[in-house]
Amino acid sequence: MEGNGGKNNTIETWLNKHRLMYNKATQHPFILSIRDGTVNLSSFKLWLGQDYIFVREFVPFLASVLLKAWKESDDGSDMEVLLGGMASLNDEISWFKKEASKWSILLSSVAPQKANQDYCRFLESMISPEVNYTVAVTAFWAIEAVYQESFSLCLGSGSKTPIELLETCQRWGNDGFGQYCVSLRNIANKNLAKAPADVLKKAEEALLRVLELEVGFWNMSHGEM
Repeated sequence: MEGNGGKNNTIETWLNKHRLMYNKATQHPFILSIRDGTVNLSSFKLWLGQDYIFVREFVPFLASVLLKAWKESDDGSDMEVLLGGMASLNDEISWFKKEASKWSILLSSVAPQKANQDYCRFLESMISPEVNYTVAVTAFWAIEAVYQESFSLCLGSGSKTPIELLETCQRWGNDGFGQYCVSLRNIANKNLAKAPADVLKKAEEALLRVLELEVGFWNMSHGEM
C-alpha cells in the first residue's frame, strides 16, 4: 500500500508493524478457498447469512461516524466520502436479500453466531459519543479495507473463483471500491497526523481489534469455531 506523503502515513506504519495480523485478516483460508475454487458452498452460505446481519448493524455505526465527522472534522470533504458509503449500504442490503433468495437462505431465520455477536458489540461500542472521530474513522477504514483486499484476491490473475461467486467478489474487490478505501485511508491518516498520543493509542487498538474480529468472522464462516 502506498502512503499519501509527508508524515500522514500512520496507517502504513501500523500495517507494517502488524503485518502478520493484517495478512491473517486479508488472506484467510476462507478467502483463499474461494480464490482457489475449493470453497465449500455451505460455508459461503453461512457467511452470506451472517454478513447480512452484520451489515444491518453496520448502518448505525456508519451513521455515528458521519455524526462525529460533522461535529469534529474540519474538512467538509470527509462528509462527502462518508455519505457515499452510507448511500451504498441500501444497495448492499438489497443485494444480500437477492443473493439469499438465490441460495434459498431464509434471512429471517438466521441467528447471529458468537463471532458475529462479538463484532456487532464492537460496532456498538464505537457509536459511543466518548469515542473520538479519529478512532471511529480508523476502525471504519479497516473494516472496509479488509473486505476490499480480501475479495480482490479472488479476482486476480490465476484465480479459480467459482462463477456463481464472482458477483460477490466483484462487489468488494472492484477498483471503484478500492479507490473508496484509499479515500477513507487518507481521511484516517489526515486525522491521525494531528491526533494526540492517547487518541493514537486508541486508534491503533481499534485497528487491531477489527483485524482480530475479521479473522474470527472468517473462522466462523470457514467452520473454524
